[in-house]
Amino acid sequence: MQLGKIHHVAVIGSDYEKSKHFYVELLGFKLLRETVRSEQNDILLHLSLGDTMLELFIKPDCPPRPSYPEAYGLRHLAFEVDSVEETVRELNALCIATEPIRTDPISGGKFTFFSDPDGLPLELHE
Repeated sequence: MQLGKIHHVAVIGSDYEKSKHFYVELLGFKLLRETVRSEQNDILLHLSLGDTMLELFIKPDCPPRPSYPEAYGLRHLAFEVDSVEETVRELNALCIATEPIRTDPISGGKFTFFSDPDGLPLELHE
C-alpha cells in the first residue's frame, strides 16, 4: 500500500458566521466553495491553506466535542509557523486567546494551543 499525503481534514462547527469568520477572515484560509446540503441539514465549506484542504461542516445540532477529559479520535490540528511568539501576538491582537508558549520535550520546538469557536484545539508549532 502506498498512501499519499493527507487529502483533507474535516471539522464540524456549530455556528456558520462564527466558524467562517474564524477560519477565513482571522486564520486566512481561502474559501474554495460552499454547499448547502439540505438533506444533511448542514453547510459544507471547502477551505484551503496552502496545500492543505479543510472541510468545514456547519451542523448546529451536533453534541459538543468532549475535550476535558480528552476523548478518542482527532486530538488537535497543528499549524507550522516560523515564530510561535509572533503568531501568538497576531492571534492575541485578533482577540484570540492562546495558552502559554512551551517547549516540546521531544522536538525542542516551541508550541502553544488556541481553540476554534467550538473548542477544537489548534496548535502552533515551530
